[in-house]
Amino acid sequence: MATRTAPAPSGPCECQPGSVQLKDHIPKEEFDKVFQRRKEELEKHKKRTPGELSTLLVAPPNSPLQYPIQGFTVLPLRSTLVPGLAVSAGERSSYKVILKVSKGILSTDVSRFREVTVKGNKEAELTVECSSLLHLNDLLASISYQSTIYHVHTGDLASFSFENHEAIFPIIIRQPQLPVVFEMGTDINSQVTVTIKTFLRYNNLKVLLSSIRRFYPNITVIIADDSKKPEKITGENIQQYIMPPAQGWFAGRNLAVSQVTTKYFLWSDDDFVFTENTKIEKMIEVMEAVPELDVVGGSVQGNQFYFSLEYDEGDEAEGGCLYRKSSGRFHALRGYPQCFLASGVVNFFLARTDSIQKSRFDPLLKRVAHSEWFMDGLGSLMVASCSDVSIGHQPKTNSNEYKKFRYDMDTAFKFQLHYFKNNLKCIKFG
Repeated sequence: MATRTAPAPSGPCECQPGSVQLKDHIPKEEFDKVFQRRKEELEKHKKRTPGELSTLLVAPPNSPLQYPIQGFTVLPLRSTLVPGLAVSAGERSSYKVILKVSKGILSTDVSRFREVTVKGNKEAELTVECSSLLHLNDLLASISYQSTIYHVHTGDLASFSFENHEAIFPIIIRQPQLPVVFEMGTDINSQVTVTIKTFLRYNNLKVLLSSIRRFYPNITVIIADDSKKPEKITGENIQQYIMPPAQGWFAGRNLAVSQVTTKYFLWSDDDFVFTENTKIEKMIEVMEAVPELDVVGGSVQGNQFYFSLEYDEGDEAEGGCLYRKSSGRFHALRGYPQCFLASGVVNFFLARTDSIQKSRFDPLLKRVAHSEWFMDGLGSLMVASCSDVSIGHQPKTNSNEYKKFRYDMDTAFKFQLHYFKNNLKCIKFG
């Protein structure tokens, strides 16, 4: 008989030596309430994912049952033929099979099979009995499944039994998504938009814009500006969006990217500078050749600053363990030995515009934040770093007022955010 179990709990995860214990940054008098709220929110999050499809199924040995083991997908509320159902067995005086589901009904046209006894037609449990194996398999080939609830992506587990044999197979219930694709166009200007967040650094910004125009005279540049006293930035194909003062880096990123109409956007800090080696075309080539990629990073004055993320979900109540390993990387991209996969890259990258929907920039992070976007995107963003595309960095001439805002970071708040939002126990930046 088949076995059906949820994945075994892994138990508490082990924190890397030197990790920050995040609960230590929650005020003691608030901890119990924060812990309970986190638990409740995590339960809601889990309900948004199809738990049935993660159930561990172990196929029985030498089973006489034939059934779909993968790929059976149905539209919600629509009847669909179950493919591949059959019984392979020696001669018997009678054959009896039982099919059960929990989120739908099973049905067949009983009028076509007068030699077969059917009970539970159009119900969640269907029993079929017959003296002929041929007639039994003919009927099994006509059985349809229809979900009885509407959900855009969930699943059901079907039980198929004969004598002392039972098989469990998954049914994916999914509403297909309309494809959303971008018209690439024939030149770089219709393929990429440069996005910039600026704050109190107009001298740097003007140097950057001048360098962009040197190499890409007509490319669209979008600027999100939350300076205290905004200056008007003019020029062909420049869009400046004025924000309330000091809204923060990630809020500005969201605003800038929300206005992009091209397939890709290139992210640049306002104190970078384009050089002869800032070849956006090379990044596009990689992204087009490897469509699974969401982000391709370059280097800033030779510094690629890539990292890998090691995450152990651990005990659900206690939280997971995360290790950001600097210079951690995976294998090279096939056909592009200068590029390799990683979990995160430097703050100069080309990204697919629609990938921002997979992992938005959290506006709660106002000052120092970058790795956090890749942490939120772990498991959904495919990231690569390439060494052959680089951008320059202007000399550091930040004003005291800028430094005050830039480094006025509440570290405790960031750790509290990781504890609650990411359900983490500890984190280590290595």
